[in-house]
Amino acid sequence: MKTSTRIPVPGTYNFRDVGGMPARNGRVRNGVLYRSDGLYRLGEAGRAVLRERGVGVIIDLRDENELRYMPDDLDGLDVEVRHLPVFEGSGASQGAGGISLDALYERIVTQHRSVVVSALREIASAGERSVVVHCTAGKDRTGVVVALTLMAVGVERDAVVDDYARTEGNLAGEWLEEMVALVGRYGVPDTPELRVLMGGSPREAIEGMLDTVERAHGSTREYLLAAGLSLAELGALEALLIDAG
Repeated sequence: MKTSTRIPVPGTYNFRDVGGMPARNGRVRNGVLYRSDGLYRLGEAGRAVLRERGVGVIIDLRDENELRYMPDDLDGLDVEVRHLPVFEGSGASQGAGGISLDALYERIVTQHRSVVVSALREIASAGERSVVVHCTAGKDRTGVVVALTLMAVGVERDAVVDDYARTEGNLAGEWLEEMVALVGRYGVPDTPELRVLMGGSPREAIEGMLDTVERAHGSTREYLLAAGLSLAELGALEALLIDAG
């Protein structure tokens, strides 16, 4: 099953193009929507890749603490940044309270659906500019927003789930060890549960989120319409992302 393609952007571990994924009416266009982990250490080499790819809109789903600690390294780029915190507190900070990925994703789609809709609205209105959606890992907040975006334009559910599940492999190793050490300095113990929360992307987590949406609304599109996205905006999103040829 075709999933998003990882792009070696310096300073990132999980920068991917969702182009090429199969959809009901065609395939997702390449070079239109990207997903990523944090952009706080791009350097000139990383910024050059974003410039070459025509990135003009960055949707940053992190909270204010994360923005202060790890500000995006975007100097010199002609981009519009939309800060849309999905919830206050990163997944790691929530982990100290024992929250699971399932519970975290349910919170995103129930308590913060207005922000999810705002993110999709920004994507739909990007025009000729490429869009990057990111948080710290590019896994949970980004994973939910991208999954709902793809489902809304008719991407096959199995492809959406497979794409989410790929994330864990990109974050394993250096990225995960650095983040575990970072939260350890704040007294959060290194446990298997923490490692799943921070770096894991089990299929059942995103499946559970989609099941929650579909049980309550019948489909992702109906969920988004109930949350405030219009039919015209859904149409614009599909026109932007899907190549019917």
